[in-house]
Amino acid sequence: MTHPAATSPLDRRALARRLTQALEASAHQSLASFGDARHGHTPRIGITGAPGAGKSTLIDQLALRRIERYDPATGRLAVLAIDPSSPLSRGSILGDRIRMAKVAGDPRFYIRSVPSRRSQDGLCDNVADLLLVLESYRFDEILLETVGVGQAEYAVRNQVDTVVLIIPPNAGDTVQAMKAGIVEIADIIVINKSDLPEADKTRLELSAIIERRTSEADWRTRVLMVSALAGTGIDALHDAIDAHQRWVRDTKSADQVRRERARHHVESLLERSLRAHIANAEGDLFEQPLSEVFQTLARRLAAEAGPASAE
Repeated sequence: MTHPAATSPLDRRALARRLTQALEASAHQSLASFGDARHGHTPRIGITGAPGAGKSTLIDQLALRRIERYDPATGRLAVLAIDPSSPLSRGSILGDRIRMAKVAGDPRFYIRSVPSRRSQDGLCDNVADLLLVLESYRFDEILLETVGVGQAEYAVRNQVDTVVLIIPPNAGDTVQAMKAGIVEIADIIVINKSDLPEADKTRLELSAIIERRTSEADWRTRVLMVSALAGTGIDALHDAIDAHQRWVRDTKSADQVRRERARHHVESLLERSLRAHIANAEGDLFEQPLSEVFQTLARRLAAEAGPASAE
């Protein structure tokens, strides 16, 4: 199978090195590398949902549909896939490319899998840095696939423009549990494997939940039936993403989007730095009153926030 050649070829090795450096960086190193950077205008689409819902297979189909809008000679789309890490070994399988067979060998796409490591929000600690690296390579769009941990995955909302939640049929209790959770932040809900029994029942349950929660002033969450394996419903999903991207452009300024992402990036840097200070703190520090522990760690954070220099 042949693909159009890009006019300015992507330096995949250089990009891979930069992503690895960003992934391995401490908070201080991230600040040294990205302290002057600003989040750009590259459209970002987040794909989330429970493990086994078919996120990678759906991305494989969706990415091919999304790339059609761009120049066949220069269009590029990046996929950043976050895989769960073992809580014991910290290892990850990083097998998303296997499930994205249609785009894995296509020069118009760049796929990178990264481990979630200690992150508990479905992303990874350095995800904001990784997205800045991808933006610097001027991709037309970035697809971000989360680990898929259910209600805890609110953080993806701060990293992307459009959140697509994938739910399998027979969700049942899962849908009930999600009522006050991730369903609230989803812009588009996809019932994948829609050819299976109970898919329509799941659609009705979700539609009822959304009807009660959506105000007239808000974007009205779409509920779509898709079969990623069969390739059905992908066009409807593609169109719904376009509609939501237009809504974002009409309701949020580019400056507002940048401010929101910068706010979360700073919060992430502070959390990473604080965790490192706590992990490296001497044991007897925690024998002190909590107020003294807090003040000590606050002073160490303040000292670290001095002039940043690459290590």
